[in-house]
Amino acid sequence: MNTEPQIPALPGSETEAASPAPHSIEAEQALLGALLVNNEVHARIEDILQPEHFYDPVHRRLYEIIDQRIKSGALASPVTVKPFVEDDPGLAELGGPAYLARLAGASISIFAARDYAEMIRDLALRRELIALGTDLADQARRIEVGDEAEGLITEAERKLYALAEKGHVARGFVSFAQALREAVDVAHAAYRRDGHLAGISTGLRALDDKLGGLHKSDLLILAGRPSMGKTALATNIAFNIARNHRTEIDDHGNRKTVAGGVVGFFSLEMSSEQLAARILSEAARVPSDRIRKGTMDEEEFRRLIRAAQELEKSPLYIDDTPALTIGQIAARARRLKRTHGLDVLFIDYLQLARPSSSRPSDGRVQEVSEITQGLKAIAKELDIPVVALSQLSRQVESREDKRPQLSDLRESGSIEQDADVVMFVFREEYYREREKPSESDHDAFLKWQQIMEQVHGKAEIIIGKQRHGPIGTVELAFDGTFTRFYDRAPEGYEEIAAQGPVGADPRHADADEFGP
Repeated sequence: MNTEPQIPALPGSETEAASPAPHSIEAEQALLGALLVNNEVHARIEDILQPEHFYDPVHRRLYEIIDQRIKSGALASPVTVKPFVEDDPGLAELGGPAYLARLAGASISIFAARDYAEMIRDLALRRELIALGTDLADQARRIEVGDEAEGLITEAERKLYALAEKGHVARGFVSFAQALREAVDVAHAAYRRDGHLAGISTGLRALDDKLGGLHKSDLLILAGRPSMGKTALATNIAFNIARNHRTEIDDHGNRKTVAGGVVGFFSLEMSSEQLAARILSEAARVPSDRIRKGTMDEEEFRRLIRAAQELEKSPLYIDDTPALTIGQIAARARRLKRTHGLDVLFIDYLQLARPSSSRPSDGRVQEVSEITQGLKAIAKELDIPVVALSQLSRQVESREDKRPQLSDLRESGSIEQDADVVMFVFREEYYREREKPSESDHDAFLKWQQIMEQVHGKAEIIIGKQRHGPIGTVELAFDGTFTRFYDRAPEGYEEIAAQGPVGADPRHADADEFGP
């Protein structure tokens, strides 16, 4: 067995020829023999070993056949496996079907099987690391126009992260049976979870009812014109998710999230202090301008301190570095998941991110396309929902009905195509306020007041696209004093909902003192 780490060599060099990749044919033979003699060994190793972890191609094919037969409830023995491999040219070189009997004779005990499996997997990871190092060294030696060392580092970090998380660089094809099992697991988790949500709850019941929560690997676009409150809604949802974070130990001894989640927030426009002040204002029910000016009374200051102490425990991480490239966003998200965990990622906002490799000839549409594709790739790679905020074009303002639609998205083609969900924030109150007539025109002013009473404190979340569900409009309440969105009260309770925090409403007994 060769397990000593070697200096990576360039392909075809003498050093590479003299330093074979780490592997152990004996360990592979012993483990395969154990599987053929006792199929119960499979249950001990299936969670850590994949066919691609075997160094010898024949052993790889044998394990794949054994794995498939055992998973389908069939017996895997030298006799039952023989028909599938007797014409295999690689097996013929090892002695043909008789090799299966020799493997069975070299089997190990069921108790040692997991140790052997871990050794085979560890050697496979070492081979992958050597391949990555060789490839990186080769790329670093080639100096070409447009290539930057930082880009190589970001790509190397991505591949290393994938290797650490998956055990191999690429997942490749999976059988429909495996995909089906994963889908059933998601449905079972949703059935057991409060509210029967398949995804992570936003903390807004009306929105959850429409979306089913935030789903893993989805890219969600939250768009709106300035002052509609898209950043406020994003911070509301991020805070709701972080403050409800709960974990438990699963059957394998691993800690997993069962409610809420760890939240990453890229604030490319506002500073982390400004974002924290906004969340603190919402949690403490103290207007942000009073916090900023220091004009709080004693009771408000006391609430502020208590809310800050509660917020300290929330797993919400903010990165306010401006003008990040999509590659840097991906690298920092991977690092956060590796160090603290990551369940949801927010980007405020999409148009402020930069493509990793832009050329003067690239138009803005091409750049935004690379950004949205990169965000979707992050969602799939890290298996988390990614919520990206987006600006809308000014053509909304020129229409009589100012409710946004998909065509209003800036550079809408790529955003609409790559997103799984597109939502728009719309508050009619904002536009009606700017239509205020002169008080001298009594009739017009009275009519305006009546309209303002109807739209006051109301907000709409218009779902213009949802790949896995219906589109439509979700009605929410909006409190401009604390820039807070919350569920609208049932018919007849609007006044109660508008008077103060959700925690003060007896119908929200499950909300704590500082929750939204």
